[in-house]
Amino acid sequence: MKKKYLIVIADYYKEISIGLLKSAQKIIPKSNSVKIIKVPGVFEIPVTISKNIRKFDAFIALGCVIKGQTPHFDFISQASTNAIMDLSIKNKKPIGNGIITCLNMKQAIERKKKGAEAASAVISILSQK
Repeated sequence: MKKKYLIVIADYYKEISIGLLKSAQKIIPKSNSVKIIKVPGVFEIPVTISKNIRKFDAFIALGCVIKGQTPHFDFISQASTNAIMDLSIKNKKPIGNGIITCLNMKQAIERKKKGAEAASAVISILSQK
């Protein structure tokens, strides 16, 4: 059955975002409908999903947060993860969390294929009976 996917991607780190997006797109069966919305940062992902929650069957959140010198990393990472989980449970719709949290750019580059894991998780949930 054809499903409608929304990929919400934070493109603050463009090179990483492109890798996450390409890896996710490889996993989603071509027979499905996919819309992509870009947002400036990870913090904007949950509200964008919330605004579109009734229009799609499944969602994939993609982005990258790299630890800096302040606790901002911890707050953004935790807030976005909690919001995504709350949206998924409340609306009974799968949201693949492909937001990578890294200590440095080297780690982010190594993990930019993690979008595929988020897409696979969503596909798995959609196929449950």
